[in-house]
Amino acid sequence: MPIALRIAGYLRKYPGFAVGTLTAALVSTVLGLIYPRLTGYLIDDVIAQGKSDRLGWLIAVLAAVFFGRRIMLNNIFEQKVILDLRRDLYTAFQKLPVSWYDHRSSGDLLTRVSEDVMNMERMLIDGIEQGLVALIQLVGVGFILFRLDPHLAAWSLAPIPFLAAGALYYTLTAHPRYRIQRKASSALNSLLMDHLQGIRQIKTYDWLKEGSARFEGAAQNVRAASLKIMRAWAIYNPSMALVAAGGTCLVLWFGGRAVLEGRMAVGELVAFLLYVGMFYEPVTRLHSLNQLIQAGRAAGERVFAILDAEPEPGHTSTSPLLHLPARQGSAREVRFHNVHFSYRTGREVLHAIELTVPRGTSLALVGPTGAGKTTLASLVARLHDPTTGEVSLDGVPIRQIPLAELRSEVGVVTQEPFLFQASVRENLELGAPSATDADIERVLKAACAWDFVRALPDGWNSKVGERGVRLSAGERQRLSIARALLKDPPVLILDEATASVDTATERQIQLALEHLLAGRTSLIIAHRLSTVRKADAIAVVESGRIFEMGNHDSLLRSGGLYAKLWTIQSEHAEVGTIEGLLNLN
Repeated sequence: MPIALRIAGYLRKYPGFAVGTLTAALVSTVLGLIYPRLTGYLIDDVIAQGKSDRLGWLIAVLAAVFFGRRIMLNNIFEQKVILDLRRDLYTAFQKLPVSWYDHRSSGDLLTRVSEDVMNMERMLIDGIEQGLVALIQLVGVGFILFRLDPHLAAWSLAPIPFLAAGALYYTLTAHPRYRIQRKASSALNSLLMDHLQGIRQIKTYDWLKEGSARFEGAAQNVRAASLKIMRAWAIYNPSMALVAAGGTCLVLWFGGRAVLEGRMAVGELVAFLLYVGMFYEPVTRLHSLNQLIQAGRAAGERVFAILDAEPEPGHTSTSPLLHLPARQGSAREVRFHNVHFSYRTGREVLHAIELTVPRGTSLALVGPTGAGKTTLASLVARLHDPTTGEVSLDGVPIRQIPLAELRSEVGVVTQEPFLFQASVRENLELGAPSATDADIERVLKAACAWDFVRALPDGWNSKVGERGVRLSAGERQRLSIARALLKDPPVLILDEATASVDTATERQIQLALEHLLAGRTSLIIAHRLSTVRKADAIAVVESGRIFEMGNHDSLLRSGGLYAKLWTIQSEHAEVGTIEGLLNLN
């Protein structure tokens, strides 16, 4: 379906506003058609004949007609359509898979929500209104011109073929220019957002000149792309105006001769010239509308590319949905059956994974970076789907569980904690919007965050800044843990949850987790083996396979890789991570 028709589909929700806006535009057009006749009457029948008693009220009528043409009723309509477009975009963002965002920049997406939506709206509302009014005005004024003087009217049509040819040429050549400009603008916004978020790194690495050079390059691209559009418009628009002026000159020449020969009154010629101006005005408006349409088409392509993107599995499932059975206690059984997984690159990350995590037990996943630990855990929250095989909760395949229900059952704490630019409490309530003060205090204490939160200027109502910048890394991580605990899910995934805290705080959190994870199913990803020794089971993952599995004591007795790594860690505790331990060998 053409972009313009898809954009026009947003009018269907507001037929009243659409009709009202077009009606107001038509009334304005009709009033405009009266204006030249009144002017001609003022010259020939009032001024020329000295009827001063009619001058006052006629001027008042002219003023009323002039201001009546300026009535605008489409502002509310425009804002409703903009809101719908942005709402649809945000809804699409929520449904897209996590992997989709790996290939897009935040600045580009922000540009589509702000600038591109505005360009689409202008094409939608202003384009339809101006286009319809221009066509009606062309027909109406053309009819009046031929009624007044067919000979002069014919001369006024002389520029039309040239105006039509110019409009056609501009339309056929403009779209690539606007597409390039939108991409350049998006790239500039992406780079700016990237640099603002990384301003600390830019300063500490003294990358100011290089950063400025890159921004200058992106800004120059926008400048060059915008100048191409402006240059084409600077040639096209005056050229069309010049052609239209040629038609006016023809009318003035032949009409002036008619006045000199007594075949036409001065007021009639003035009225005719005003109508000619009105006849060329919609042509000029259509030229501007052409520019508006080209910008809207380029923006619409970018917006609909998001709306048409395939949502993550679960939003469009064709399989019959199944609800989870009632919990037995406060946990769920998690099972991986013959799970294989590949990213888009085609390289298989997980190979024939067979794992069962009984209700209320903890499974630790250890192994080097890139072994597949985080990928394995992400399958439980259905951030990805297995290429083959099946993941189930309490025996129900997660592909058949409604996505909202599934994710209400799973809590995740990642290695890099993310906090929104809001208060401490608002960040915690992401896990439980109806949490009470007592609930907030309980999880803050459990995550060893109560003391530092209480010391903030406004306590848990204190703002944490963008991405939690006003807090230390350890404080952000503890709030992230508190958020997951407040959600109180039956399945909890801890992906290096204690990596950003000091040793003393880590011990406190471990003690808290031992109590809070009791009776809950948990998957714990860790590089430091000391953090998982009390897990019910430990799976050593290497190259996407389960290399060995057991509890801490049994793995030590078996004398395999885990025992070897544990021995090295005991002798070189300062190394810390498995990668460091492997490098010693």
